[in-house]
Amino acid sequence: MQKSLRMGIDVGSTTVKVVLLDEQDNYLYKKYIRHYANILDTVHTLLQEAQVGYEDAKVHVAITGSGGMAMADKVRIPFVQEVIAETKAIKALYPQTDVIIELGGEDAKVTYLGRTAEHRMNGSCAGGTGAFIDQMATLLQTDASGLNQLAMNADTIYPIAARCGVFAKTDVQALLNQGASHENIAKSVFQAIVNQTIAGLACGHKIEGNVAFLGGPLTFLSELRQCFCDTLELDEAHRIIPENGELFIALGAALMNDECRDITVGELTKEIGALIGVPMEATDRVDPLFRNEAELEEFRARHAKAVTPKGDIKDAEGPCY
Repeated sequence: MQKSLRMGIDVGSTTVKVVLLDEQDNYLYKKYIRHYANILDTVHTLLQEAQVGYEDAKVHVAITGSGGMAMADKVRIPFVQEVIAETKAIKALYPQTDVIIELGGEDAKVTYLGRTAEHRMNGSCAGGTGAFIDQMATLLQTDASGLNQLAMNADTIYPIAARCGVFAKTDVQALLNQGASHENIAKSVFQAIVNQTIAGLACGHKIEGNVAFLGGPLTFLSELRQCFCDTLELDEAHRIIPENGELFIALGAALMNDECRDITVGELTKEIGALIGVPMEATDRVDPLFRNEAELEEFRARHAKAVTPKGDIKDAEGPCY
């Protein structure tokens, strides 16, 4: 009897996540990897790994994530908004959850699961997200996991701005110049992310009850998670730290019941591979500043008429500014 499998592909701003499930929704394959802007190549590589032994198996697949919409359109696969996907996975595995906190590569989300779900998202700035953590780690000459190790031995927390990476770098550089330890700075960076999430996203709506932590940063960085728990005063009974929490959006996509075209794992892999090197239409386009060389020359000629007069400093007389 031919297997009917489920697959979820989550194309995030910095990582790709792929899960392949059997008929009982057990993992047959799972992978979380940075794509370094080579999205199609990365997805194709993961599908090549996932298809081993399942090339001819029928698969129900959905794509999600900020970078997955164009890909989904090209291969005629359903696209699922990432908040819907992660909520689907949480409700399936942890129905007792009251609030979801999820940090991604370039966005942060808080979802309240009451009678009516309420969602808050920071999508316009990468402050307080995975990319922000990478920037701060670079200042301390380490990586995200190194930042976590440093934070384990901290004894002081300093105020650091997390709303913007530029402001945070200014604060961190000042602390380094003053001789603050890398351990204390690392812990302060994590606390700044917590403050940014609670103040910037929750905006007074209390985060309480059973809180689930999702996304790569909150799955892999135990000290960041601990800062959230300490600030929110969450005891062990109210912390939900799912196994494979970094994959939950891809998992939710796999669990969706949207109508999907009849396709095998092998066929999907080939179709994604065929897209490599083929330009994909962007969702939004603007007209070019100059359509041809003549328009550019016209622009240069027009601006050449308004030129600031210049003189030799040697010929200057009187006060100079």
